[in-house]
Amino acid sequence: MAQYVVLIYEDEKSWFSGDPAEIEKGTQAHTEFAAAAAEKLRGGQALQPTGSATTIRKDGAGGFTVTDGPFVETKEALGGFYIVEAADLDEAIALAKTVPAPFGGVEVRPVQVYG
Repeated sequence: MAQYVVLIYEDEKSWFSGDPAEIEKGTQAHTEFAAAAAEKLRGGQALQPTGSATTIRKDGAGGFTVTDGPFVETKEALGGFYIVEAADLDEAIALAKTVPAPFGGVEVRPVQVYG
């Protein structure tokens, strides 16, 4: 079995300033997803808003530039992730289709295996 990360990209403003009933519905959907997919889940977390991010990049002169916030400006930001175990990409995609993302979408990537 391989591991895949399911990245959840959404409009984070909707989670903080949207309709409270919709926010509760989205939260409940994640609880239900976690229960339904428990056999395949290997981890996952919600992330703090992008305003809490710090970006570190090499500056080309042997040092680093550290800036507040995410590196890219985008309407949809990485809001959380699940790590799932699946036989292949097709199974991972099928599972990812059930991940709640009421304000955006998800991305599936294989986890790199070293050694």
